[in-house]
Amino acid sequence: MNPTQLHVFINRDHMTDLRRYLAFKYFQYLVLPSPNLIITLLGLFASLYVALILTLPTVSKKSTVVFISNIAQADILVGCSIVSVMMLDVIKSEMLSASFQSTLRQNFQLANIHASSLLLSCVSLEAFLITFLPVETRHIRNVRCAKVVSTIIWTAVITECVLYQLECFKDLNVSYLGLHRQILLLLNFCYEVAKLLRLLIYPIGLLLRIFNAYLFYKMYF
Repeated sequence: MNPTQLHVFINRDHMTDLRRYLAFKYFQYLVLPSPNLIITLLGLFASLYVALILTLPTVSKKSTVVFISNIAQADILVGCSIVSVMMLDVIKSEMLSASFQSTLRQNFQLANIHASSLLLSCVSLEAFLITFLPVETRHIRNVRCAKVVSTIIWTAVITECVLYQLECFKDLNVSYLGLHRQILLLLNFCYEVAKLLRLLIYPIGLLLRIFNAYLFYKMYF
C-alpha cells in the first residue's frame, strides 16, 4: 500500500465497514444455530480488521463503537481456543491436564459466543432507542454507560466459564486432597449452579434471538 492509498484508507469514512461487520456478526451469532469453522475464521479476520480500524483517529468514539470494540476483542478468545487445542496435543501424560485443557478450550469458545451475543443485543437496543427515544435516552447512550455495560457482560460471562471450569474437579475424590469442609461445600454449590446455568443457556439464547428480531421488526417495518 503506497502513501496515497494509506492516506485515503485512514481518512475515509469507515462506518460502512463497521455496519457490514455488525451485519456479519448478527448472522454469525444470532441467526446461525452454531457457527462452523469457516464462519468462525472469517469472523476472526473481520474482527482483526475492525480492531485496526478502531485505532484510527478518524473513527468517532461513541457508545456503539465501544460495543463493537468489545465484540472484536471477544474474537481473540477464538485464537486462545486454537492455542489450547495445541496445548492439548502436547500435554497427554495426565488425564487431569487433558480434561482441564479440553474444558478450557470449550470455555473460550463459549465465552466468545455468549459475550458477542449479549454485546450485539446491546447494539440492537441502542439502535432501537436512537430510533424511537432519541432525546429521552440520550443520558444513557454514552461511552461511560457502554463501558459499564460491557464490563458487566464480561464479568457475567467469565463467572459462568469459571463455574464450568470447576466441573473438571467433579469426578475427583477431593476429600483426599485435605480440603476444608467449607471449600468442599463451596465446590458442590458451584457444581449445582453450573448445572442450573446449563439448563438456562438455551432459553436465554432463544430469548435473545426473539428480542433482536422484535427490535429489528419495530425499526424496519
